[in-house]
Amino acid sequence: MKSARTIFENGQHKWIALVRDPEKPDFLIDTNEYLIIDGEEALLCDPGGIEIFPAVFSALCTQFDPRRIRHVFASHQDPDIASSLGLWLEFNPELKCYLSWLWTSFVPHFGGNKETFIPIPDGGMDIMVGGLKLTAVPAHYLHSSGNFHLYDPKAKILFSGDVGAALLPQGGDGLFVEDFNQHIRFAEAFHRRWMGSDMAKRDWCARVSQLDIEMLCPQHGAIYRGDDVRRFIDWFANLEVGVVR
Repeated sequence: MKSARTIFENGQHKWIALVRDPEKPDFLIDTNEYLIIDGEEALLCDPGGIEIFPAVFSALCTQFDPRRIRHVFASHQDPDIASSLGLWLEFNPELKCYLSWLWTSFVPHFGGNKETFIPIPDGGMDIMVGGLKLTAVPAHYLHSSGNFHLYDPKAKILFSGDVGAALLPQGGDGLFVEDFNQHIRFAEAFHRRWMGSDMAKRDWCARVSQLDIEMLCPQHGAIYRGDDVRRFIDWFANLEVGVVR
């Protein structure tokens, strides 16, 4: 089963990571989901696939009342990102889903209607959760053509979607990266193949280098923190991407 771990807390502002499930079937890619709480409201980042909805919902309920989730953020259109959306909307039909304008005619196939979706323009936008202002940061072509990450300036956390993802071996279930050089071996092949544009990669590295980031939280694998955030950005900036090997 998934477990819920608090990774940041300051008063009523809190981040909960719904981390990898060691009991998931081998044919499913493992995912992380993140809940951002501010006061009486919360936003769920990349709520996950339909197959794992019960595990995500159960883990979340151990830490938080899901009726207080008002927003969903979908970094892009993949089924492991958002195919559970229809089930979340059955639980709360008033949920609003923020995602790239490019996917507002595609993701509704998972559920919802025109009023459900709030399109994010290519340049990004601010998203209010309670009294907290989050920023949708452009990450197009990394790997989706309409792709965003989410930055929390108060917690100094960047939710980075598939950037930073690592496909870890059996037993690699630590919450944080502990040995960067060992960990990054499990990220290299994924980034070479799934990140489709060297120009987009360099633009992203330059953009996020201007942000104050203490944790970089990908959708797959372990969380980078402290100096490992800068190590990852530098590593990614120098990696050849968009290649088949």
